[in-house]
Amino acid sequence: MTFLDPRTRCDRTPAWQLLKQHYDTEGRDFNLRQAFTEEPERFAQFSQQAPLVFADLSKNLANAHTRQLLTQLARESGFEAYRDAMFAGEPINNTENRAVMHWLLRSPAKGEAGYREPVNSFVAQSLADVHSTLDAMLAIAEQVRANDAITDIVSIGIGGSDLGPAMAVKALEDFTHPDKKLHFISNVDGMELGNVLRKIKPESTLFLIASKTFTTAETMLNAHAARKWFLANGGSTQRDAPHLSLSRHFIALTTNLASAAEFGIDTTLGFWDWVGGRYSMWSAIGLPIAIAIGAENFRAMLGGAHAMDEHFRCAPLEENLPVRLGLLDVWYRNFFEFTSRSIAPYSHGLRRLPAYLQQLEMESNGKGVDASGEILPFATSPVIWGEPGTNGQHAFFQMIHQGPDIVPVEFIALREGGHDLPEHHPRLLANALAQAQALMVGRPGSTGHSYFTGNRPSTFMVLERLDPASFGALISLYEHRVFTSGALWGIDSFDQWGVELGKVLARELEPQLAAGAGAGLDPSTAGLLRYLLG
Repeated sequence: MTFLDPRTRCDRTPAWQLLKQHYDTEGRDFNLRQAFTEEPERFAQFSQQAPLVFADLSKNLANAHTRQLLTQLARESGFEAYRDAMFAGEPINNTENRAVMHWLLRSPAKGEAGYREPVNSFVAQSLADVHSTLDAMLAIAEQVRANDAITDIVSIGIGGSDLGPAMAVKALEDFTHPDKKLHFISNVDGMELGNVLRKIKPESTLFLIASKTFTTAETMLNAHAARKWFLANGGSTQRDAPHLSLSRHFIALTTNLASAAEFGIDTTLGFWDWVGGRYSMWSAIGLPIAIAIGAENFRAMLGGAHAMDEHFRCAPLEENLPVRLGLLDVWYRNFFEFTSRSIAPYSHGLRRLPAYLQQLEMESNGKGVDASGEILPFATSPVIWGEPGTNGQHAFFQMIHQGPDIVPVEFIALREGGHDLPEHHPRLLANALAQAQALMVGRPGSTGHSYFTGNRPSTFMVLERLDPASFGALISLYEHRVFTSGALWGIDSFDQWGVELGKVLARELEPQLAAGAGAGLDPSTAGLLRYLLG
């Protein structure tokens, strides 16, 4: 199928030129304190309730005119047609000729509430496959949860096969099975896997090997090390072994059934080439999440994500929260030329969210060419970084408040705290609100060390509570936000060719490390190799 991209790259639209003029006349010197003085209704006008997520955008360097021009930019760029192509199953991942349908993983089945008739036979068949696999995955999860003999689950993956599930399990700790310990292994450094193997027993451990192709180098290195440990500690490759059969203690999340069987695995769950790794936690890759929180909560997580999907698909651009956030990202990156954005979740449960968003945004939109291969004349993804508050306040907030670089900050807070020590929650909220306020108001009348410029932008998002549905909606919101900015920049947000070169060179270097050679290398790499080998 040939995909006819409906987009016009954003810098080739009339709205882009209007935004340039607007930045020069209003944006460059925009004053937040003055804006709140002149616009008493600014909070109401710039805040929005989306499914399960409230967002206050009023502390951003934008006014109603900015908002109107950014929306115009989206329309002139063909954004709506491109979004609709994704939801129609068109192969919008043009470099790999693949559809992009992670949203389908959250879509209700026929007969369920919220079901929407698929737009074509491809989507219909894919939806049937999704629910067949989902039902099988959740059945396995419930079996593991009910098996008292299994106390430890070790999930081995990397990138999207690790970051999403690891983040989700930590975020939903209040909902996890009290007798199941989840361990996530991704690093090739043997210290990570070794530390876990020292703490577990083969008879009470289930290993999950997450690799679509069952060839991912880092994952398979760790998988074979786990297999070797299992067999060395009483395990057997005999499928009818009475106790420690490898086939009963390993599950593969892969489409490569032959390689999984050769490894000794019988139980496999697959997924599809239209699911990118960083969008895969909703698929079979989410098995560790389902084991941790159970089938009912996993379905609630899917339901929250689906509610945000429908908001993104149907809401007018002016009232579409993922679109509004994505447009702000373009405004800041290409006109103010801000190089990074800090994520500050005021929730211990969301402590791995910044790391997850690093991959989601920088791997998706860290591109230097557009979808046709043409070099871009503007910047794309900012650097994404952060830590949970209040930790970040005692680490990098000094730079954010008083440093020379302006870094937009994204605060995420909960109206209701967790079950533990509820008296801490008001203080946590007070810190979040105070940091956002301080960034905006500053101390313009002070001098020297106590001078704060203020006028530093932030977005403040609020979840009612950190439950599966709200968590699902939040992650879906970020996925569609990344889609929005990538769509306007005219790039393919769903490939990751920049990951490949280092993998190729690593495969070439491994034999040289083993042999102690360094022939044909550049002088720096050869020198480092000699030093490392002593």
